[in-house]
Amino acid sequence: DKQKEKLSQNVNKKLIKAREQSMLAQKIKRKAYFSEIENKNAHLIKILNTDTKAAKLVLSALHLGEGGKHRQGTMQLGNSDPGIIKLFLKLMRTCYEIDESKFRCTILCRADQSPRKLESFWRTITGIPKKQFYKTRIDPRTIGKPSRKLDYKGVCVINYFSASVYYDLLTLGKMMSV
Repeated sequence: DKQKEKLSQNVNKKLIKAREQSMLAQKIKRKAYFSEIENKNAHLIKILNTDTKAAKLVLSALHLGEGGKHRQGTMQLGNSDPGIIKLFLKLMRTCYEIDESKFRCTILCRADQSPRKLESFWRTITGIPKKQFYKTRIDPRTIGKPSRKLDYKGVCVINYFSASVYYDLLTLGKMMSV
């Protein structure tokens, strides 16, 4: 019985070590896989950064998928992903002569989150001054319910007040979807 117990412990130790080695090998493979994907697509990012027509197509597609289409004359996009918000603003600033004073932001958050911290976070991401932020809106359905995702930063809704930009992108988006 002692031999069987000792043998079982040794097998378990070796299994733990084998799992660690397997996880490390998988991590290395995964890193190489994503590196290959990045290398394969790097030329597309160069096009996006140098060709404003390509950037405008991407902006239009982003607006078509993620933007608001109900506020006539106002470009609107809301997302919880800082990368999407950064991309939207970068493309807006690349494709159009932007009047920065026409941007407005609204943060939508959960009841157990700090509006002040979220506003600070999104001001850093967007580069939009505090005076252009509307009051943060707290979702009343979340009162008394703790957040499960601790890194969730709410939703940042960006408005840009320009009918010409709105209709330009909306029309382009419709033309692309035909």
